[in-house]
Amino acid sequence: MAVSDSPSGGSTPPQQEQQPNKYAFTKPLSLAGPTHADLQRNNELDKFLLDSGLYESNEESAARKEVLHRLDQIVKNWVKQLTRQRGYTDQMVEDANAVIFTFGSYRLGVHGPGVDIDTLCIGPSYVNREEDFFVILHNILAEMEEVSELQPVPDAHVPVMKFKFQGISIDLLYASISLLVVPEDLDISHGSVLYDVDEPTVRSLNGCRVADQILKLVPNVEHFRTALRCLKFWAKRRGVYSNVTGFLGGVNWAILVARICQLYPNAIPSMLVSRFFRVYTQWRWPNPVMLCSIEENELGFPIWDPRRNPRDRFHTMPIITPAYPCMNSSYNVSASTLRVMMEQFRYGNKICDEIELNKAQWSALFQPYIFFEAYKNYLQVDIIASDADDLLAWRGWVESRLRLLTLKIERDTNGMLQCHPYPNEYVDTSKLCAHSAFFMGLQRKEGVRGQEGQQFDIRGTVDEFRQEINMYMYWKPGMDIFVSHVRRKQLPAFVFPGGYKRTRMPRHISHQAEKTGDDATKCYSGSGSGSSERCIKRKSCPEMVDKKPGKPDKRASISPQRLAGSTTKDANDNCEVKSSDALPGSGLSTEVADMQISEPGFVDTTHDMLKSRSVEIPNENGVLNGDKAQDLALDCLESAETESTNSLSNYKEGDNDTDQRLDKECNFIPRAECSDYVPNASSQNLNCEPDVRLGSAV
Repeated sequence: MAVSDSPSGGSTPPQQEQQPNKYAFTKPLSLAGPTHADLQRNNELDKFLLDSGLYESNEESAARKEVLHRLDQIVKNWVKQLTRQRGYTDQMVEDANAVIFTFGSYRLGVHGPGVDIDTLCIGPSYVNREEDFFVILHNILAEMEEVSELQPVPDAHVPVMKFKFQGISIDLLYASISLLVVPEDLDISHGSVLYDVDEPTVRSLNGCRVADQILKLVPNVEHFRTALRCLKFWAKRRGVYSNVTGFLGGVNWAILVARICQLYPNAIPSMLVSRFFRVYTQWRWPNPVMLCSIEENELGFPIWDPRRNPRDRFHTMPIITPAYPCMNSSYNVSASTLRVMMEQFRYGNKICDEIELNKAQWSALFQPYIFFEAYKNYLQVDIIASDADDLLAWRGWVESRLRLLTLKIERDTNGMLQCHPYPNEYVDTSKLCAHSAFFMGLQRKEGVRGQEGQQFDIRGTVDEFRQEINMYMYWKPGMDIFVSHVRRKQLPAFVFPGGYKRTRMPRHISHQAEKTGDDATKCYSGSGSGSSERCIKRKSCPEMVDKKPGKPDKRASISPQRLAGSTTKDANDNCEVKSSDALPGSGLSTEVADMQISEPGFVDTTHDMLKSRSVEIPNENGVLNGDKAQDLALDCLESAETESTNSLSNYKEGDNDTDQRLDKECNFIPRAECSDYVPNASSQNLNCEPDVRLGSAV
């Protein structure tokens, strides 16, 4: 088996004395090592990460190795079986082989308890993905008692089979290479594995190749691992960890952290975390983040190159993989999700400054983002299916397409209505059929004030999105999706811990709590009367009252005669929502007069200049001049990064690439109704009435 016996999921390159230009293709920003205060903060950070349960036990580590060993045996037997069935000689059957590689967090050594293992199966040229992997191997796994929650995703950008093996989550990819016999000691980093393979296979192989290359390009692997583990935990707490939703996934965060390690080769993890926020708060996107120069090869696979590929010029946040063919690993990021991430980077930078001044503890950095207090308006996407197995597949499909809804709304409102998709999934256990829900925050683009009563009509946008969702290849009766507009005070109880709506503080106090990170925990942790007494209330604000499940807001009943053109007015929000049929499926015309959010400002900084913040620049002797040339602000780094791609001056602002050119010509697949789905009163009539559909015009 090609999997290393290292507890971290991969062998660690030997550490050598740091040389400034050994690992990076640009000069480091600082060669300074840690001070006594840095060492103390680093010890505190290590203790915090350990106390937060980010490290798995020895027993869990052994269980993962056993699962990988069993999986390796299964794929070997599978290939031998196919070889025998296709009439190859006995010697070929005996030599037939497949190997398992790991990548992602397990290979990088930053996995924690309960996380999945990203695996790649490499097989011979005569074993294909479409039939042999997704049908025959799928059926073999489906019959095994150890396997549960088996979910094939053959049409994904990187085709994958998801399942649990003895309770451990596995994401299994497959790559068929141009060899009749796959050697057990296959060197996947060698370019020969890419000969005569298709692009999905290249993408499958690159997960392992990129992980190996990242570990080779960082000055200190252990420091890199600790910093990455810390920042992934931070990203999840702040709601910006999800590649599929349009934020960043594991490989994106790994490359960003590895770049900081190159820029500060002698920094310890606590320093790397602080420098991470300092650098990326000032980064001038869409200048790319790269760990090495972009390599070209005679194999001719497309690489990220905005000079030759027009679509690459419109990528919002390019983070380039270090292995050939170099690709933008963050193509899912949109203007809206970049806006959210930049705000969170600023939040992290502020807290780290306070930590360095001994005004805050590490726990303040990891305060969870209170998404359901940040906006006045939300989109609720409800996903239902007949049973849990159907919901698993259906939800995976819908979730993988949610970013398209964000892009469509940006497109159809000319970027004036901004979306904040939240990656967390919520479940209403009171529903009789299998249910899952996702939410998006909505607000007008900051800095642009519209006219009173200006409408953002997204009914057609939602209709188009639902039609594309319903083209699911494996659709079954009972699978359905509903999109509804809900105001903050109408949010369903199941999104709150314990089923109780948190008491909402006055805005000025809520904003202060977000700054410090401590008061928010004290106020929002409880759900009973005790916690509500600790929070200040405004008598005039109905949102200040605790809401319990089973007691939704009272609303006027809507008769069929009133459906057309019915409107509701929210005086507090100064927002009007106009619905054609007053159902969550209605696709709602969202009418926003003044949606200014006083939570930490979401300012669009996509193309802002770097802030004139002091950056540590070494002088000729390698000694830090912390106050030197504020106006430099990483300009030396920026010019080096852009020079490596022969200038990105061709970047233009405009419509996104072909991934964002969305075709409206979609066939509508008829669906069976879910008679068991009970509407939630606070979610604007979610139901399955056959005569009233999402986005229907009445």
